[in-house]
Amino acid sequence: MGPDKNLLERWRTTEILLLGGSAGSFKLLFQIVKLLPASLNKVVIIVIHRKRNFFSEIEKLFAENSSIPLHEIEDKDVLKKNTIYIAPANYHTLIEKEGYFSLDVSEAVWYSKPSIDVTFESAAEIYDKRCMAVLLSGANQDGAEGMLKLRNSGAVTIAQHPDDAEMDEMPAAAINIGAATYILRTEEIFELLQIQ
Repeated sequence: MGPDKNLLERWRTTEILLLGGSAGSFKLLFQIVKLLPASLNKVVIIVIHRKRNFFSEIEKLFAENSSIPLHEIEDKDVLKKNTIYIAPANYHTLIEKEGYFSLDVSEAVWYSKPSIDVTFESAAEIYDKRCMAVLLSGANQDGAEGMLKLRNSGAVTIAQHPDDAEMDEMPAAAINIGAATYILRTEEIFELLQIQ
């Protein structure tokens, strides 16, 4: 059937795509990285829960299967379009209004560092309606409050349909507090993100 017309228009004018996930989201994120077109012309930021040194090959695996330059975020990296950034383990990733990342070593949020909430909330303060966020499978509620702030700032927010999620707690938490503008099936998310 194809995406909703309003959603399609918002996707085309989006400057930054935020992708958040935890348990059960690795394969989905890998698939998204593979399907994003080379001419995407957006900043893409992935925040996936990971322990220190766990998934140490994630950047290599993703980069080898991406048509867009991809790397792990370092402190003070400048955000560039047509680049995929992955939040590093053991830090919270924030976006500064001057257009660069800062890494924060404060306490874990929802037992997680990086926290999806922290990154989503910092994006909400800067990108408002120029931002789209997608929250995928996960076993806790990280990302829900951050997604609500994004929605309230004018961003488009998408939760993976809980029936499709390997672990439904994360997208369900966002849906339950009214943080999701759209609730999409996995295939609908894939379809949308390939459109130019």
